[in-house]
Amino acid sequence: MTSKEQVMAKINQHGPKFISLLGGKLVDFDIEKDACTFEFNISKDYCHSIDVVQGGFVTAMLDATMSHAVMAMNQDISNISSLEIKTTYLQPTRAGKLRVEGWAIKKGYKIAFMEGHIYDENNVLTATASSVAKLARAPK
Repeated sequence: MTSKEQVMAKINQHGPKFISLLGGKLVDFDIEKDACTFEFNISKDYCHSIDVVQGGFVTAMLDATMSHAVMAMNQDISNISSLEIKTTYLQPTRAGKLRVEGWAIKKGYKIAFMEGHIYDENNVLTATASSVAKLARAPK
């Protein structure tokens, strides 16, 4: 296992429970770009209208991915709290395998600006998000 795979395995093992409930796992990251990719395998248990993922779960997947892009590879950030999230639903996000990408647009000492995208199994963009979050740093 490479060190990148080891880091991803550790993050997947110790991540918030809701990520695993949504069938999610970190599958890639880029430290230099403050970016990461999750895959989620959403069951119909999280849907309305037969197979349309409820909007709150769409936002939760985007939020988790964007937050991990900023926090997961940065040891001095101890917590990240969303101050604002805007989700845009471009078309229904349906149950099944989803790819969620998140990245930081700008990161300061206390604030981060982030974006995220959800793609379905056919690589169609179904939702986007932008977020502003407060960063808490570990004491030195």
